[in-house]
Amino acid sequence: MIARAVSFVAKSGTGKTTLLEKVIAELKGRGYRVGVIKHDAHRFDIDHPGKDSHRLTAAGADTMLISSPEKLALVRKHAEAPSIEELIATYFSDVDLILTEGFKKGGLPKIEVHRKERSLTLLCRGAEHDPTLLAVASDEALELDVPVLDLNNPVQVADFVEERIIKNTHR
Repeated sequence: MIARAVSFVAKSGTGKTTLLEKVIAELKGRGYRVGVIKHDAHRFDIDHPGKDSHRLTAAGADTMLISSPEKLALVRKHAEAPSIEELIATYFSDVDLILTEGFKKGGLPKIEVHRKERSLTLLCRGAEHDPTLLAVASDEALELDVPVLDLNNPVQVADFVEERIIKNTHR
């Protein structure tokens, strides 16, 4: 298992990104360096026609790194998607915590986001029992074999992540 990483999982539209925005801000306020990997099941493109970077990748560059004083973006072509473990090992050695959005089939510890209005079956405690589920962040009371965190309390979720993932306690 990769230390200091947790995946936030749920079906689309449940509020993973909204919760992560608040949890990231809380953890940054505590002084942690936070990395995030967003899984996208669809094709995306940050390289747009007319930009120099697009021209260079269209010309055949296999890897294109765009760098400025504040940030960088890497565009790399690959035959098959790298595993979450490969991504973390390659790009995230300089952070205290890696949060991922998605990767519901991955082997990282998970926090599932559940929203009552969506009334969806839990991914990790539905038809399949995912042993990597650490907790569920929900806006309703649930009877589960893992802690149920308040979806509307990002400080509580950040506390849980800090204790279970960063400090690696209660395993």
